[in-house]
Amino acid sequence: MRVLVDDVSKVYADRGGHPVEALAGVTFTVEAEELVAVVGPSGCGKSTLLNMVAGLLPPSAGSIAFEGALPPGRPPTAMVFQEFALFPWRTVQANVELGLEETGGPAGERHAVARRFIDLTGLGGFERKYPHQLSGGMRQRVGIARALAVDPAVLLMDEPFSALDAQTRQLMQEELLAIWERTRKTILYVTHNIHEAVWMADRVVVLSRRPGRVLDIVPIELKRPRMEAMAAEPAFLQAVERIWALIKSQAREALQEGAA
Repeated sequence: MRVLVDDVSKVYADRGGHPVEALAGVTFTVEAEELVAVVGPSGCGKSTLLNMVAGLLPPSAGSIAFEGALPPGRPPTAMVFQEFALFPWRTVQANVELGLEETGGPAGERHAVARRFIDLTGLGGFERKYPHQLSGGMRQRVGIARALAVDPAVLLMDEPFSALDAQTRQLMQEELLAIWERTRKTILYVTHNIHEAVWMADRVVVLSRRPGRVLDIVPIELKRPRMEAMAAEPAFLQAVERIWALIKSQAREALQEGAA
């Protein structure tokens, strides 16, 4: 499934009723089975863009389309949020089955599908645990398993590991890439972490400060599967430097504008 974002803009009304332009003329494509990351300065509209792709917000202008066959009952997207967004009164098994319950399939079938993705995300043996009994990394795995269980054409991820400590975050990045290698799911991944974006993505869309515009789309010339040692390769370092130069200039402009 391809995602086509074509000349998309978004305008909000602030508390005083004044228009605030969050995104302006954003255009890019996510190819089938591709992992594309979106980075940019704080407040540039990254999460707003993701919510529009998810269908949670309408664009003010432009269009977002999906290209490819979508079997009946299969959702175009599923979201993994920054916060774990689990129901505390439901077990791991029940949380993963949540999206499947909306399809109305047989309970036994839902249970089997959920178990498959529980195993895929390394949660086997924790089916009867509740969220408060799990570590942060394990809770986020539940969120990923829940999103994958409904078999979305496109997986949307909104800074999914930002609430985790550095070591857990690194491990979760590796696990997500391993899952992607097995499922080849089309993924649109929002992050504020440039190193994370470069290490994980095939391409990185760099947004400007608000209103967010596409400054550049940076191809990542690293082989897959990705290995931790690749963070020392020239291709990795050059991509990080290129993206940081773009974002740093935007932050500097914002500071100068604020001081004027």
